[in-house]
Amino acid sequence: MADRTPILVADDDPVTLRMLQVVLEGWNFEVIPARDGLEALSLIRERDVSIALLDWAMPKMNGVEVCRRMREAGGEHYVYIVLLTARDSKDDLVTAMNAGADDFINKPFHTEELHSRIKAGVRIIELENRLAKEVKRLQQALEEVSQLKRLIPICMYCKKVRNDDDYWQDLENYIHEHTGADFSHSVCPTCMENIVKPELVRLKKKNESD
Repeated sequence: MADRTPILVADDDPVTLRMLQVVLEGWNFEVIPARDGLEALSLIRERDVSIALLDWAMPKMNGVEVCRRMREAGGEHYVYIVLLTARDSKDDLVTAMNAGADDFINKPFHTEELHSRIKAGVRIIELENRLAKEVKRLQQALEEVSQLKRLIPICMYCKKVRNDDDYWQDLENYIHEHTGADFSHSVCPTCMENIVKPELVRLKKKNESD
C-alpha cells in the first residue's frame, strides 16, 4: 500500500506489538516499535516518522500524553496520530481529539478497519507533503519577485535590461528568468486609440488609393 512509509507503533503488550508489526510490514510499512510512552516520544523526535499508532494505556507515559506533547512541540512535518484503546466512550473520544489525535481505534481492532484508517492517514500525510512543497515553491517565487523590487537598470531607448552578469537582455526574458512568468501580449486602450486605429486608417487609405 505504501512505499515503505515509516510508522511508529507503541504498545506495552509484546503480543499486540508484534501482531501490529507483522500486519503493517505486510502492507509495506517500515515499522518502528516502542514499548512505552517515553520511548515512543523519543523515537518520534529522532526518526522520520509520518504516522504514529499509540496505545492509550502505556507505562511511563500514556498515548494521550505522548500525543499532547507532540502537538505542543510541533515539528518540521506533520505526524498523523492514531490512538489504540479499549476505551469507547464519547468522553474518551473527546479527550483523544483534544490532545491532538487524528483518529481513534478500539481494541480489539479489526484488521480491515485498521487498514482503512491507516490508508486515510497516508492520504493526509501525502496531502500535507504536497502542501508543504507548494508553500515552499510560493515562498521561492515571492523571494524572486522581491528581487524585481530593487532598482533595475533599463535602457531608456530600447528598454533592454542589464542583468547581474552585465548583459543586456529583453525585459520579457529578464522577468521570465527571475520569476518564471511569461507575457501574454495585448493592446491597451491608449495605444489602441493613438497607434493602432490611426495605422488601420492609414492602411485603409493606402489600399483604396492603390
